[in-house]
Amino acid sequence: MKKKESEGLSYGVIGLGRFGTALATTLAESDKEVIVVDRDESKVREMRQYTDYAFVLDDLTTDGLREIGIQNCDVVIVCIGEKVDVSILTTMRVIEMGVPRVIAKALSLEQGAVLKKLGAQVVYPERDMALRLGKKLLSNKFLDYISLDHSVEIRQIPATSKIMGKSIEELKLRQKFGLNIIALENGKSTTIEVTPDYRFQDGDILVVIGKVSNMERFEAAI
Repeated sequence: MKKKESEGLSYGVIGLGRFGTALATTLAESDKEVIVVDRDESKVREMRQYTDYAFVLDDLTTDGLREIGIQNCDVVIVCIGEKVDVSILTTMRVIEMGVPRVIAKALSLEQGAVLKKLGAQVVYPERDMALRLGKKLLSNKFLDYISLDHSVEIRQIPATSKIMGKSIEELKLRQKFGLNIIALENGKSTTIEVTPDYRFQDGDILVVIGKVSNMERFEAAI
């Protein structure tokens, strides 16, 4: 992928776990140019409905990353939190390739400290979700949202009686509304491992990522 000077920002997403997949899908559905890469062929195949630049790489070497064009991205997000050594090495390689902005997912403060020293911007998806939940409970503010840019948000949407008892798969949130569920909250519990067969219960709050216009369309529908 070679971006022209007049085009918008281009993105690279390395690692297609739940966080990486939701992020890449949202960027692609917002008409952003996105390169995605993972070692799991089935995950990459699924992403090809959203971007032409979806690649399988068994080893995230500098040569492999350069071959798929990661160095041409304006922003690269390394979403490999679980394998610390791979996360650190991949982040270092992307930075050394001259990508202007590199964001890396971390699961611990120690991992984050190393990534920061390399020059990456660090995000802690699970910790940040827990902190937001804590602040929300302490302030009695029951609904919240985070604006990523003018068109994309992460928003909490309460489940209504209209979707109660339906499964995530039946709701077809991605197909009908272009939204992705990244977590479910209920009372003091927050779940980030949400399976397609999960059925909505009383008190559920969906934490979704997507375009603002799609959020509003979904809220109106339920």
